[in-house]
Amino acid sequence: MICIKTSIPKAICAIDDELKAIYHSQDCFCIWIFKTSEDRNRFMDETVGMIKEDREEHFKSFYEE
Repeated sequence: MICIKTSIPKAICAIDDELKAIYHSQDCFCIWIFKTSEDRNRFMDETVGMIKEDREEHFKSFYEE
């Protein structure tokens, strides 16, 4: 296991883990929040292998209000 110490806002920590998708790269850590676990799971299936920018666009197009 690798842990990177950081400060995560309490509001994000309070959200059910099944509603969050987490992405990281060498210089970035992203958390996407979904309304349902089904949306989160579908997003994960749909974005397998995508780079960060493509995942961001996909989220904006299909999940963001």
